[in-house]
Amino acid sequence: MIVHLIDGTYELFRHFYGLRRFAKGEDAAFGAAVGVLNTVLKMIEEGATHLGVATDHVIESFRNRLWPAYKTGDGVEPALLRQFQPLEDALAAMGVAVWPMVELEADDALGSAARIAAGDASVEKVSIWSPDKDLAQCVSGDRVVQVDRRTREIRNAAAVRAKFGVDPERIPDFLALVGDSADGYPGMAGIGPVSAARLIGRYGPLESFPPEVLGARRDLALLFKQLATLRTDAELFSDAEALRWRGPSAEFAAWTEEFASPRLLERSRKAAAGLAATASE
Repeated sequence: MIVHLIDGTYELFRHFYGLRRFAKGEDAAFGAAVGVLNTVLKMIEEGATHLGVATDHVIESFRNRLWPAYKTGDGVEPALLRQFQPLEDALAAMGVAVWPMVELEADDALGSAARIAAGDASVEKVSIWSPDKDLAQCVSGDRVVQVDRRTREIRNAAAVRAKFGVDPERIPDFLALVGDSADGYPGMAGIGPVSAARLIGRYGPLESFPPEVLGARRDLALLFKQLATLRTDAELFSDAEALRWRGPSAEFAAWTEEFASPRLLERSRKAAAGLAATASE
């Protein structure tokens, strides 16, 4: 089986701003949430059987205590923030495993889910559907890959090396040096992607850098590495079979009515019927 792990926060943002480009100054109350549900349901219709979605139920995490400038919910559109909980509840009603994160981030959930799924002998491949740079650290050979929905690019370990110049496990070191503006930490001034990859290739992880390379900035670089390192210890499920999609629950009908999207209910029931027919053959 292939396990599909979806960055629900990214998908919600993507649909929200994609819809806004076509809106005339008015955001549909649940437009982005409906977009994410359609995306997940389309994956099921196209053959996905085991999948889970991670969201940032609370934008802040433990990292904000480590670095006050780390990303927060400030500046996020209220119309977008209001769609997180309805999306999470609707996904669960649709029968999809969903992990709304509070102390950790959605990326930590995806990293944890990838660890659990990759340790399951019945899993052939784990696909992480997110373009976020920090998730590249979860890639492992051809078994755990990262999928960029925008470009349809699939990144295995070789592709991560080609893109960043370092192996997947060195992505936290790389980001600590170059920074990540999306997450709110600047990296080391004067060190760009090429020089960062060269330094890591020569010395290995930041902890192995000679003292003179970073000088007084060493402790700050190690802090940024801590920010960039995903937590993979969240026990989200026991084995991949817990992610099998078995169809919508009875509660999903109320959500499709709330969202004014009856087609979601029709499609999900049809997809479930198709799975049942296949299983009985």
